[in-house]
Parts: sequence; structure tokens; C-alpha cells
Amino acid sequence: MQTGSDSGQNFSLNALQKENEYLRNRIHWLESVLHHVPAMIYSYDNNNKSVTWCNERLAETVGFSSEEMTGMGMEFFRHIMHPEDFKLAAVAQQSFINNKAQFGGLARIRKKGEVDYSWLLGLEVPFTHDKNGRVVEIICAFLDLTNAIDTNAQLSEALSAILRRQNENLFNKLTPREKDVLAMAVKGLNNKEIAHSLNLSRYTVETHRKNIRLKLKVRNTSELVTIARKIGFE
Repeated sequence: MQTGSDSGQNFSLNALQKENEYLRNRIHWLESVLHHVPAMIYSYDNNNKSVTWCNERLAETVGFSSEEMTGMGMEFFRHIMHPEDFKLAAVAQQSFINNKAQFGGLARIRKKGEVDYSWLLGLEVPFTHDKNGRVVEIICAFLDLTNAIDTNAQLSEALSAILRRQNENLFNKLTPREKDVLAMAVKGLNNKEIAHSLNLSRYTVETHRKNIRLKLKVRNTSELVTIARKIGFE
């Protein structure tokens, strides 16, 4: 004979089993979404310098399993990234040590055993922290820009806008006087002419131009003028 207490226990057990089944199905669905999302996603331990998890799309793209990535540590990134872009991995790690909210950029990667590289657009954000608030794990997502073949015109415009904004940020570092000197340099005036127009010494103008090149990270006047015109100096 089943008592009321037994019935209550059976009901609770059935409810727990149903909830457990629902949670398993939900987890399976979420994992399926992560593996099929049109982006390469992985988590990264900023202390151990290794991948802790990745979706199937990343594994397929780079030709390494999740287990291989974890075991290789930083060497995984050295294998897949273009030599000129590999340093970005260390820059990203340091940026999170310095409590940066996110790190984004472009990098070239290639699949294991292949020669050609693909351009990826990536964004990384902190995922977990230790008890002292330091970043432990980072979530990273990368999109393959070489596959943006249906929106070539928009892609070109987007990259131009990004570069324009970056240059604007650099120009904001210039002092008002440096901007005056730059505007005249873009018009083709030499140092002597600029000095006369602004009532400055030639040495002062030369110093301003040197500081401008350093702030804008250009090597010569030609590069300086090119960037200035892109930003709107005529």
C-alpha cells in the first residue's frame, strides 16, 4: 500500500527527473549553438597561457583539437598566427593584466599544414576573475573577414571608417600649435614658410614636425600628409 508520503516522494522524484532531463537537453542545445555559430570561439587562461575550451568551428579552421590547443599553450598561437601578428597575443594578455575591458584587432592565421593566411577580426573580453579581481579566463571570438564576400563594398567602407577613427584618435593627441603646423605642411609649405606664417623660429617648427611624426607614428612627411588628408586636413 502506497502512503501519502510515498506519493509525495515519487512526485518530487519525477519532478526532479523531468527538470534534470530539461537541463540536459538545454545544455546540449546551447553547446550545439556554440559549435554552429558562424564565429570561432574559445576561452583562454591568461595565467597559464593556454586555451581551455573552443568550439568546433575553431578546431576545424586551425586544424588542432581542443586538447592539442590546451597542451601547446602559447605555442598554439605561434603555430597558427602570422609572425608579424604573433606579438598581438602577448599585447592582449598584458592589456587584461592592466584591467582593460576588452581587446580587439585584426590578425592573420592559417590552418595546420597550409601556407595561405586568412584575415580574422577578433574581440576578447574577461570571463572569470580570481578573488583579488584579476582576470583569469578570457572569452575570445573571431570572424573570418576573407569570407565576407557578399559585402565587399561594405567591408571596404567599414575598414576605412575604422582607420579614419583610429587616425582621429591620434590627431586628438596633437596640440593646437602642432595642428596649425600640420595644416600648413599638408598645403605644401616648407619649414621656413611655416615659421614665417606662424611667427615662429625654423627650429621650433622642425621640433613641432618631429613631435607630430612621433605622435602619428609616421616615418616621413609623405606618410604624414597621406594620413592628414584622410582625416580631413586639406
